[in-house]
Amino acid sequence: MLQEYDGRVRLVFKDRPLAMHTLARPAHEAARCAGAAGQYWPYHDRLFAAQPAFRRADLLAYAGELGLDRDAFGRCLDERRFAADVERDIEQAQALGINGTPTFLINGQRVIGATGIEEFRSIIDKALQERR
Repeated sequence: MLQEYDGRVRLVFKDRPLAMHTLARPAHEAARCAGAAGQYWPYHDRLFAAQPAFRRADLLAYAGELGLDRDAFGRCLDERRFAADVERDIEQAQALGINGTPTFLINGQRVIGATGIEEFRSIIDKALQERR
């Protein structure tokens, strides 16, 4: 998922469901289904608030809470419409040596784990200065 901030910094969000969390992959695919309906970030945030409640019924309920068409959303889930996209993200993460979440790459600098906003600001400011 891409978002631009001030036209200068771009955030690329990739899926990295971990195998030890058996329901994580369907949740990631569900977020992609929500994204196809323009609700990726609200759905993503709902998943984080609800974890680990990621059974199919839960995923459908979250879609309904966001006003998504539950039938269309259910078809997207059942067809695993975004499975290949999630798999590509997993393969890319593995190729980069990213084995856990959260992991951030900021201009090639790896930031692993929950990181405070001040540390992020510092890293991003430094990256922007280097770019100038």
